[in-house]
Amino acid sequence: MSESGVRSLHELPKAHLHLHFTGSMRHATLLELAERDGIRLPASLSDDWPPELSTMDEKGWFRFQRLYDVARSVLRTEDDVRRLVLEAALDDASDGSVWTEIQVDPSGYAARFGGITAFTDLVIDAARDASDRAGIGMGVVIAANRTRHPLDARTLARLAAQYVGRGVLGFGLSNDERRGDTTAFGPAFAIAERAGLALVPHGGELRGPAHVTQCLDHLHPDRLGHGVRAAESSAVLERIATLGVALEVCPTSNVSLGVYSTLEEVPVRTLVGAGIDVSLGSDDPLLFGSSLAGQYTVLRAAQDFSDVELADLARMSVRRSYAPTERVHAALTGIDAWLAASPPTEG
Repeated sequence: MSESGVRSLHELPKAHLHLHFTGSMRHATLLELAERDGIRLPASLSDDWPPELSTMDEKGWFRFQRLYDVARSVLRTEDDVRRLVLEAALDDASDGSVWTEIQVDPSGYAARFGGITAFTDLVIDAARDASDRAGIGMGVVIAANRTRHPLDARTLARLAAQYVGRGVLGFGLSNDERRGDTTAFGPAFAIAERAGLALVPHGGELRGPAHVTQCLDHLHPDRLGHGVRAAESSAVLERIATLGVALEVCPTSNVSLGVYSTLEEVPVRTLVGAGIDVSLGSDDPLLFGSSLAGQYTVLRAAQDFSDVELADLARMSVRRSYAPTERVHAALTGIDAWLAASPPTEG
């Protein structure tokens, strides 16, 4: 169904390139699984959902990570994992996604699911099944945790390399950007790069342009998760554009985590104006309460993005995805058709 008098953003074909595994869980599923196993949820994940968050200090990030850990704890069985992936695919399909790249750190689930290899096998199979049932494409990104030792990241990079062409398409680095030494993760990314994996670390959200430069120098990203703080330096913006690195921008989470005070401040136009490809993502819908289509909606509402501009963002997301060529071409044709169609008339 279309919004009154405007083109429906749910019908705009797009790709979802920044989605975390646990954070993709439906809130209703979290509540159901927690009740099943007698897990007591904090009020911010139950009655007061979505939680009020700010991570601009270490205590704030700890509270955020604690909520994430609680959510992870409700996944107890193989069926739980399959359900999460299927519902994420169905939710993205309803938001217009034709291709979703879901990011997961197998280390966080290894103890319960028979090790990192067994869990990776499960997620890949779940994604394959969800793709068929939801009618969209899905790929998996293996992400290391920057709060763990860099040697753990090398182990995960080697794991990801074993699955090239078999469901895993990229290697990332997540968690608190202010923790760990980014340069120390360079060897893990070198392993992933040699294997032909897409390199998609986080950077430039909780730390500024200097850290973006570190990521560019040592991790050689194809895309950078977030990257919005690059807008504070024209030189860094120019370098990102010159290198052809895309940014995965998540407006709702930027505001929820206190990076910006309002949606109006998220510098999407600045980034695009610098010649950088920007792909919108929802990050963690479970914690931020907003979907993929919601990211396009807030730019339309808070920053007066036109349908032409929103279609351009959708094109960027598709082109910078690692979807098969035929799916990319079909999506780009669909975006053109969406823009060519007249908006529905009011009344």
